[in-house]
Amino acid sequence: MEQTLMDKLTILADSAKYDVACTSSGASRTARPGTVGSCYAPGCCHAFTADGRCVSLLKVLMSNCCSFDCGYCVNRRSNDIPRATFAPRELAELTMEFYRRNYIEGLFLSSAVLGTPDYTTERMLAVLRLLRGEYRFGGYIHAKAIPGTSPELLQQLGYLADRLSVNVELPSERSLNLLAPDKGRHSIFRPMKQIAVSGAASREELTLYRHAPKFAPAGQSTQMIVGASPETDYHILKLTEGMYQKYGLKRVFYSAYIPVTEDTRLPALDTKPPLLREHRLYQADWLLRFYGFQASELLDEAHPNFDPQLDPKCSWAVMHLEQFPVEVMRADYETLLRVPGVGPTSAKRIVSARGTADPHAEPGTDADEDRADQGCGKRHIGKLRPQGRKLLTDPVRQGEAGAGKNGVGDELPPQKFPSHRVAGEVHDEAGHGWGDMEPVIKQKRHS
Repeated sequence: MEQTLMDKLTILADSAKYDVACTSSGASRTARPGTVGSCYAPGCCHAFTADGRCVSLLKVLMSNCCSFDCGYCVNRRSNDIPRATFAPRELAELTMEFYRRNYIEGLFLSSAVLGTPDYTTERMLAVLRLLRGEYRFGGYIHAKAIPGTSPELLQQLGYLADRLSVNVELPSERSLNLLAPDKGRHSIFRPMKQIAVSGAASREELTLYRHAPKFAPAGQSTQMIVGASPETDYHILKLTEGMYQKYGLKRVFYSAYIPVTEDTRLPALDTKPPLLREHRLYQADWLLRFYGFQASELLDEAHPNFDPQLDPKCSWAVMHLEQFPVEVMRADYETLLRVPGVGPTSAKRIVSARGTADPHAEPGTDADEDRADQGCGKRHIGKLRPQGRKLLTDPVRQGEAGAGKNGVGDELPPQKFPSHRVAGEVHDEAGHGWGDMEPVIKQKRHS
């Protein structure tokens, strides 16, 4: 029976729901005469689901007919599900029609491995060439690079897409070999390295010639599945830190595993998705990127998993009570960032507000009142969240300090529990994997 375009869209949009794409575009491209659409760095975020995820991208698979048999993936070869494949022009026209109706702001394109990685990538390239060339589409495009794709095709993909991503999926090589035997470690990290190198070269060329073609101007991201394999939070966070440092990733996304099939290698079908664990990893990821923390400060071999009752920043503070209370007039920016309830914006305001006030003024004196007038005395502290105020001023109750509404600080986004997601493309078992990915940093254990 021949499938209609709506049949294909229904099947392939549903198959794509397990891939995480809740990110802003990260690239800017204004509309030009003769083109359709524009792309802005703040992101394609005009519509959100009830759990807070952006859905303004047309998130769809090129095909869900897969030649790989990854145990965790709903689209794996051995799974009996409806299959469909878009023709390149079908998908290009569908994207343009949705955009003209203001349903979407861009395209998130991934695919199962249809035949071979190169053949699949060639079909994705055909879609992007139609959009960028024939239809003059200037909107945001996020393309998933298929593990095992040849470097030449990946290079072409990077010049047509705003962002590329290669999903790690499983945090260790052991789990990858167990659950995704068709994939290899090098087939994932080789394209990730190529994207990093090509992106850096492109940025260097742009400094010399501003009309030089841009290679993935919004950078690259990746995804890891949480809960399908037995790796600890510490293992996952060390891998995350290593990828940020080595490949310059913009984001690492975490996807709580939702059981979709019976498999002795995976959690039982009645296992609930570890949404709280996923949330804690997102909070810790934020601390790595914006708060100056290292993975070894938040967790170690003796404490390999996050406390479900405390957010990572507050948990670190409780384990390091000797560093509190903090003197707000003397603490530097980095120290203020580590106070629960104080984020980058508040820390910058405190440092800026101190101005020329006397940092050695005793509480209750005229000098202290002067610095209060400047915004960093008792009045300013009074405006902080209760948890941060306790650690700044109360040495008796410092151990009771918590975190703000969002659990980490005033700069973190609100808690988002991604709903319907399973995996992307790879998983693993306990033990150590990606050994060379762990960054060479000085270990700092909990006291």
